[in-house]
Amino acid sequence: MRTFETPYVADWFAISLRWAVILGLVVSLSLGGSLSLTLAWPLIVLIFWNMSMTILASLNTRISFHRQVNLAVDILLSGVFFWAQGGLSGPASWTGLLPILTGAVYFDYSGALIAAGLFAVLAFVMAQIHVPARSSLALIWMAAILGLGILFGFLGTQLMSRLRLKRQMWLDAEEKKRHVQGERLRAIYELTSTLTATLSYKRVLDSALDVGYAALNPDSMDASENNPLVSAVLLFRGGQLRVASARRFTSADMRLGFDGSEGILKKVFDEGEPVFSKNIGYDPELGRVIAFRNCTSAYCFPLRSGFNVYGAILFAHPEPDYFESDRRDMLDIISRQAVVAIQNARLYQDLVEEKERMVEVHEEARKKLARDLHDGPTQSVAAMAMRINLARRLMEKDTKSAVDELSKIEELAHRTTKEIRHMLFTLRPLILESQGLSAALKSMADKMRETYNQNVIVNIDDNISSQMEMGKQGVIFYIIEEAINNARKHANAANIWVRLQPFQQGAALLEVEDDGIGFDVDAVNKAYDKRSSLGMVNLRERTELVNGLLNIQSTIGKGTKISVYIPLTEEAADRLHNAKSR
Repeated sequence: MRTFETPYVADWFAISLRWAVILGLVVSLSLGGSLSLTLAWPLIVLIFWNMSMTILASLNTRISFHRQVNLAVDILLSGVFFWAQGGLSGPASWTGLLPILTGAVYFDYSGALIAAGLFAVLAFVMAQIHVPARSSLALIWMAAILGLGILFGFLGTQLMSRLRLKRQMWLDAEEKKRHVQGERLRAIYELTSTLTATLSYKRVLDSALDVGYAALNPDSMDASENNPLVSAVLLFRGGQLRVASARRFTSADMRLGFDGSEGILKKVFDEGEPVFSKNIGYDPELGRVIAFRNCTSAYCFPLRSGFNVYGAILFAHPEPDYFESDRRDMLDIISRQAVVAIQNARLYQDLVEEKERMVEVHEEARKKLARDLHDGPTQSVAAMAMRINLARRLMEKDTKSAVDELSKIEELAHRTTKEIRHMLFTLRPLILESQGLSAALKSMADKMRETYNQNVIVNIDDNISSQMEMGKQGVIFYIIEEAINNARKHANAANIWVRLQPFQQGAALLEVEDDGIGFDVDAVNKAYDKRSSLGMVNLRERTELVNGLLNIQSTIGKGTKISVYIPLTEEAADRLHNAKSR
């Protein structure tokens, strides 16, 4: 036995015709009053045989020499039944119709004629044995059965030819469908290979569109040129959607920007799901694109990962039913792969930018150290050298004045030593690593008071600081150090307060407040690129390192308050940033 993927229609035709003939034979015997086990046992065997063939057909299974065996069994059982019920004089003399139908179904014209010929010979032999005088009737019956063989042979040939043609068409369609599926799987493989092999933002976007063409049109040798499909990748830049890559866009289309506040784009970003449209040309935003004016249907899906929305990919076509379900499923796969690739490219770009920023930060740290050394210890050492020279001269003329000058030099040396130690402390506060944030800030406050006579009041909630890992404590320490130095140098503040307290569930609030002269925050921000100082930039960048939010409030004559909202958990970070976006 062999099992096939698809059923044979010929088997079901033969089984159905056999059931119809069996039913007719039962009715004929009943009407003739001959329905007994003695006459009907071949019919019972035929019923069981047809039931077996029905089961095999439902399982798409065939026995060896399936067609030949079926025809032989039908001829044999029909012949036995024809003989048992009396041949031409019996109530079911038309039994020979069964093998003729089976032969016509399985072997077309030749099968029907062979079955009719065999049954005609059987009828003639029975007529000669039982009623020789009725030979003329037998000849007429033989001619009739042969005529039926010719008729059903012709009909069977025509019918089976059409069925075979339809079956071949169906097989061809299935083969084409498998080919399309294979090509689409190959396109997905190429997409994955291409997107994972590059970290170039531009190449990722171009590859997503090119693979989209290949996946939607697997039978086209050059889909990008011969197909009217229009596509584009729209990415957010500066709060507006810009065309990052496109196919069949005009130069004017490439310069367009979209707000994403109307039509298809708004629906895509609001729902976060792909959107299918059949009137792309009338979209309030996308209708401005010249390339879309010849298109009817469009399929747009968002490029997003979690809370990050990068933009959208859009495909459009002149045919209204072009984006059927298989094509949409294919585009959904492409979109998910593109999001991963874009995210990887974005992360790589962020790493490159972070590396460049770290280089700038280190360079700025070196410049700051150089400035501090120049403005502090270097000037002090130069002053000490001048005073020592002066003291040496005074020792020859005025010993008392020389002693006073040496005392001033000693005091200056002590102050310079304190400044250098404070600088070393801020460069690497070892107490932060050994005793934590609270101890480090208190030590810094003591050094500020000792070195610069600057009063710093520290109020730290130890429960909050203990929930932070050491890296985050280090960033917060440098935020506070930067804010205190800014207040000491520019605010002329008598007092500086540092507070770290609970804010919301899973968040903390850091405040650095002074009672100095204050400043106009908006005016400073507008002209900040012309300043040599990077104090506020450092505050913002370090706040971003802890995923926090920075707020600076200042009023001229009333001091400044710097607030940093610090999330301690992922949920708190989501709440803070979502509240900011609203």
